[in-house]
Amino acid sequence: MSDTQGEITDVTIIGGGPVGLFAAFYAGLRGVGCRIVDALPQLGGQLMALYPEKYIFDVGGLPKILAKDLAKNMIEQGMQFGPEVVLGAEVQRMEREDGHIRLVTPKGDYLTRTVVITAGKGALNPRVLECPGWDEHFTDDGGVHTHVRQPEDFRDKRVLLVGGGDSAVDWVLGLKGVAREVTLIHRRPEFRAHRASVEQMRAAAEAGEVAVKTPYEVREIRGQGGCVAKAVIYHNETNEDEEMEVDAVVALLGFKPDLGPIGNWGLELEKSTIKVSQLMETNLPGVYGAGDVVHYPGKLELIATGYGEAAIAVNNAVHYLNPKARVNPGHSTNLKIFKQDD
Repeated sequence: MSDTQGEITDVTIIGGGPVGLFAAFYAGLRGVGCRIVDALPQLGGQLMALYPEKYIFDVGGLPKILAKDLAKNMIEQGMQFGPEVVLGAEVQRMEREDGHIRLVTPKGDYLTRTVVITAGKGALNPRVLECPGWDEHFTDDGGVHTHVRQPEDFRDKRVLLVGGGDSAVDWVLGLKGVAREVTLIHRRPEFRAHRASVEQMRAAAEAGEVAVKTPYEVREIRGQGGCVAKAVIYHNETNEDEEMEVDAVVALLGFKPDLGPIGNWGLELEKSTIKVSQLMETNLPGVYGAGDVVHYPGKLELIATGYGEAAIAVNNAVHYLNPKARVNPGHSTNLKIFKQDD
């Protein structure tokens, strides 16, 4: 058994993304001890790890905000009550022990009375192109990628994007005017992205600002010395090849859901998610969930939905800790903890 780190805490939140950070805020608001444990090296979750420069449009009160700025705001809100933060520590096991829960990580064990799991989609395993040339160019300094972190990484480059969802369409628009050339290919004419974004992309294509090719797929990626030089794409109805000179290939094909170790904790699962009740309870006493990692009838995978789930999960965890505590803390404007004057 690993060494136990720190003291036992009231609530441990597994996952430091926006939902986990809002859960930490609510734990502080309720006056209980809180710890955040995350496998990533920084707080912010996918907002920081995958698309920090991407705009988010569906968070209440914010017409649009860059993911990195939303993460910054969420971190400021979540940290205001001083939760303990443990980063770079994947929780490998969750064990019952003497009335509390032991969380086993490579950095040691952490004891807690309740757990709120806000691990998003779990392990981030991007789908990749299964074609010659992908593996040899998928290196730290190679020319193939599974996401865009910073648009400036593609300044003045000829970029081939592959995909038909929101990320693919959004980055066609996001790299327009940054990259020298932007081409998007998709294996069918229809796109799964928001209609307004697709219309904006098609307008940019008609204006000659970007190129959109359907139904096309990648046959081969070619280059020298680890640098991408060309991509061979093909029309999947005629099988006709076309060779393109490119400096970078970005496959925006989504992710394979993988709960990782969470799947072995005895939780009731459904399609790589954790089943919860309307109180965000799992089948394990004292263990709750919120955000994309959970499932219940009518579930919507939105940050906005996750905020509400986090509040429900934490408030019910507080009631679990102390059955005399109210589940509903009331409106924040009336809480003494914020010391507002009338």
